[in-house]
Formats: sequence, C-alpha cells, structure tokens
Amino acid sequence: MQFSPQSSRMSPLELRASLSLASIFALRMLGLFLILPVFAIHATHLKGGDSQTLVGVALGTYGLTQAMLQLPFGMASDRWGRKPVLVFGLILFAIGSFVAAATDDIWITILGRSIQGAGAISSAVVAFTADLTREEHRTKAMALIGASIGLMFALSLVAAPLLYQSVGMTGIFSLTGVLALLAIWVVTMVVPPESAAVSPSKEGGAGDLWKVLCDPELARLNLGIFALHMVLMAIFVVIPVALVRVGGLDVQAHWKVYLPVVLASFVVMMPMIMFMGKKGRLKPVYLACIWTMAAIQLGLWLGIDHFALLVALLFGFFAVFNVLEATLPSLVSRIAPPAAKGTAIGVYNTTQALGLFVGGVAGGWLAQNYGEGAVFVFGFVLTALWGMGALSMKAPPTVASRTVTLSSVVDPAALRARLLAIRGVREAILVPERGVAYLTVNPDAWDEQAVNNLINGGI
Repeated sequence: MQFSPQSSRMSPLELRASLSLASIFALRMLGLFLILPVFAIHATHLKGGDSQTLVGVALGTYGLTQAMLQLPFGMASDRWGRKPVLVFGLILFAIGSFVAAATDDIWITILGRSIQGAGAISSAVVAFTADLTREEHRTKAMALIGASIGLMFALSLVAAPLLYQSVGMTGIFSLTGVLALLAIWVVTMVVPPESAAVSPSKEGGAGDLWKVLCDPELARLNLGIFALHMVLMAIFVVIPVALVRVGGLDVQAHWKVYLPVVLASFVVMMPMIMFMGKKGRLKPVYLACIWTMAAIQLGLWLGIDHFALLVALLFGFFAVFNVLEATLPSLVSRIAPPAAKGTAIGVYNTTQALGLFVGGVAGGWLAQNYGEGAVFVFGFVLTALWGMGALSMKAPPTVASRTVTLSSVVDPAALRARLLAIRGVREAILVPERGVAYLTVNPDAWDEQAVNNLINGGI
C-alpha cells in the first residue's frame, strides 16, 4: 500500500462531479429565475391575477414547498441514494413547469409552482457534491454551485424580457420543464456514479435527525443561512424600486446594474475562498464576512438615495453573499456525521428556504408600514445577531488528505465502513475502478498503521 499527500488541485473525478452537479443547479435555477422579472406583468392577463396577494403567493409558494420537503429529500438520499432522489425531484419540477405552462388561471399557476417546489433536490445535490469531493476542495465545489446560482440569476434578468416578448409566459414555463428534463440527462449520463464515492447509507432516520437538530455547531450554521436568505429576500423587495427611483432605470434596464455587479463579485469571491482555505483562516474570514454584511446593511440604510453608492454596496453585498453561500454548506458537510450528511444538509436547506419565504414577507411588511429604511435596519440587526452567535463557533478541525493505493476490492462499502472506524479517519472516498481511495484524516491523530494493516489484509 502507498500513502501520498494530495495536490492543491481537484482530481478529475472531483472536477467532473463539481461541474456536472453545479450545472444541474444552474439549469434548475435558471428555470426558476426566468419568471421573476416578468411574472407580475404577465399575471394581469390571468384569471385572478389582478390580486397582488395571489401574485406574491404564486412567486413565494415555491419556497414554502421547498422548505417542507428539503429534509425528507435529504433523508431519502441518505437511505436510497443520491441519484434516484435527484431524478425524482427533477421529474416533479418538470411536471410543475408544464402544469403552469398550460393554464391561464392564477390558482393553477400556484399549483404548478407548488409542484415545482416539491422537487426539493438542493439537499441531495449538496450532499452528493460533498460525497465526491475531499474536504480541502469542498468549499471550491460549493463555490461553483453558488456561482452557478448567481450567474443564472444575472442571466435571467437579461434573457427573461426577451423570451417573454418572443414566446410568452407559456413558452418560458415550458422551457423550464425542458431544462429539468435536460438536468435528468446530466444526472444519469454525466454525474459520476455513486460507487465512485460513498455507498448509500441505510441508517438515516429519526435518530440521525435528532442528532443533527441537537448539534450546536450545525444549529449555528442553520441559523446563519436562515438569516442570510432572509436578508436577501427582504432587501430585494426594496432594491428594484430604488433603482427605478434613484437611478431612473426602467425594469427592463436593471440588468445593466445586476450583470456587471454579479460578475465582478465572482472575481472577488474566488480569491477570498482560496484565502479562507488556508490553515487557521476560516473562522476569522467567515466572521469578517458576516460583519461586512452587517455594515453593508447600514450603508444601504444611509445611502439608498445615492445611485453610485447603491451600486457599490450591491457589489459588496453580492461578493460577501457568494462567499458565505459557498462556505456555509461546506461547513455543514464537514461537521455533519457521515451517515447523516444528507439529513444535515436537508435541515440546512429547509432553513434556507424558510429564510427566503419569511424574508420576503417581512421585507414587504416593513417597507409598506415603516418605509425602506426599516428593511435595512432589520437586515443589520439580524446579521449582527448572527455575527454575535458565530463568535463562539468552533473552527472545523484541521484535516489532510491521503491517497491509498488499493488492490482488488471485493466489498467497497464494507471497506469504507471499516476505514471510517479507524481513529483519525474523517472520510473515505473509494474509487475501485481506479484502484485508489481518498482519505480525509486528522494529520496529528490518525492511525496510519491500522489503515495499512486493513488495506494489506484485503476485504
């Protein structure tokens, strides 16, 4: 047997997994975002669409059904495997899209959006990404997913008005269904097989859920993503109106602000992610991002009437948001028990979806009753509370990776289970077809001799 440290680069398997899973997120998120810039205009042509409340429900019900089903989907992916759950969720999303495309009634549109949200695959995608990447590369993989979401958001702002003009809302909903079917092809034909990483756990259940809910470190991270997405939805109740009022931009021209701001934020995000990955820097950078987000909320409160300052603060918001969006799921995957990773990420994504739903409602209520400034004060207070709670977080333990050369492996699942039982072995990714296993270990405390004896003894 041979141990060797890992290079700073992702392996071909990790790169393929990260890009293909990020593309699934991208295809699905593009399908969701495409309706946002134009649906309120289209709704006036639907039966019952003259009610702004029902228009809001049609947009927000997706987040509500997502929140309800993220956890069951995450637990199901622990028990029955990632790929079957992904395919099932994408089928639901496609069905919901075609239902919404076939109606001229707001209530049927709400039904279609609810079915779209029921395809709650985010937890399974993130868990699968964690399965197929080593810990030192996991934040990079999550950053690709986060970047794909931001890029699709920016693309939708540009493309939606043009698509609506050419194919209408029926065409846009139909396109989202086709994108979901394309994502199913990516899952089945491009994403690496689960045998290349972790065999599905058969142990996920209520006991794992209880452990996840009672873990204080996971609870901090869940509250963090809840706060982050509450702030996101709350301020974007106000920002589009401010761009019209302060910048004199019609809705069709908002992409001229969003697109360069989002793209520039990606350029800043990647060096920050790289810097955060260095030993001992994760917690300080993480806390700095939270408090920077709080400062941006104060800046928006004071500078909402100054167009140049508003654009600069939006750039800062997206840069910090993207870093936190990439870091939080990476931390969850590192802290969660290996057999309950999907369950932990399911809880995480549930709180994320609830943050979107509650943030939109709270932002609208505050803006209507107390003005724009109240939304940003609310964002500052919420982010500051998050920052104070994060001060006592424990930084994830230092880890290192080793490549283990395997001979013939009769039972990869059994070998992986026995590797994980050895002191200091945090994770094991087996790639039998390449004759290697990637181990994530505590470099100061792992039992190298026990691993050597196990591999040489065969299984």
